[in-house]
Amino acid sequence: MEKLLQGLNSEQANAVTHGEGPLMIIAGAGTGKTTVITKRIAWLIAQGKATPDQILALTFTDKAANEMEERVDVLLPMGYVDLSISTFHAFCERVLREHGIDIGLPQDFTVVSEVDAWLLMRRHLADFALDYYRPRGNPTKFFRMLLGHFSRAKDEGISPDQYSTHVESMIVNAAGGAPEAFAAMPEEERLELTKFREVAYAYKTYQDVLLAEDALDFGDLLAYTVELLKTRPNILAEYRKQYTYIVVDEF
Repeated sequence: MEKLLQGLNSEQANAVTHGEGPLMIIAGAGTGKTTVITKRIAWLIAQGKATPDQILALTFTDKAANEMEERVDVLLPMGYVDLSISTFHAFCERVLREHGIDIGLPQDFTVVSEVDAWLLMRRHLADFALDYYRPRGNPTKFFRMLLGHFSRAKDEGISPDQYSTHVESMIVNAAGGAPEAFAAMPEEERLELTKFREVAYAYKTYQDVLLAEDALDFGDLLAYTVELLKTRPNILAEYRKQYTYIVVDEF
């Protein structure tokens, strides 16, 4: 125990030995956040507060996950296995491989890269029914802008249906609920609303294309996992029972 706390200042030591309940650490670069997290994991195991398979450690990049795993491995005695250290996306993919069927996803789904997603959009260009945003010439740049927009929506937990509902409510409010009023609006206002409706339709079409191809993009890994845990409390209960401690690096 003394070796685990050796070299830590008082704030770091307090974080490593924190008791029950949530704790957020806010600190700048090079201040030892990853060191605190790795020693926290080792301390929880050494204190008997959790077994390795009861701790979930998450970070953003593969490099950070590998570094965390290596550091924890050095701190723990030989023979400790079953640590769950991974990126958010890798963890979510693992969850969906096991339980995605509970929300209608195929277990053999393919995770597509940005390039793969772009190729899918290009192959299904006619399905997007673009008018306002119809690309001229090579649509590469335009599709990447759309994909970036869809990715941000998924990161914010906004599904295609929610996006479309919001856009339609904007149109109804602007037109006072009357379709003829929308048609009679000044062209600049009508076009502004029309382009939002077109993007909403494109977002839904993109998602339909992915599902038709048994494919998920990186944003889907997060979004569908959140949906799973929100709408299937029985599955959530399994993970709550399995992981008694969650540590997150670079949230």
